[in-house]
Amino acid sequence: MKIMAVCGSGLGSSFMVEMNIKKVLKKLNIDAEVTHADLASATPDQADIFVMTKDLAASSGIPDNKLVVLNNIIDIKELEEKLVEHFAKC
Repeated sequence: MKIMAVCGSGLGSSFMVEMNIKKVLKKLNIDAEVTHADLASATPDQADIFVMTKDLAASSGIPDNKLVVLNNIIDIKELEEKLVEHFAKC
């Protein structure tokens, strides 16, 4: 499984989200490849799950079934809840 954290510029905030995703996956004992990118570089074929904020999700072109949409990128609890919810759907 591949998971990509996406932000507007693909630098600091998406890297921070990538690190938080790795922490959550470790806690959940789930193995996945996690990367980060800017919105312009993210295409639907690059990952199984894309994690981004609501404002980016609307213009991302990523199918809804591949999206995990965050309200607060620094809230690791929200990230964990949304990932668990997404995995439960699969």
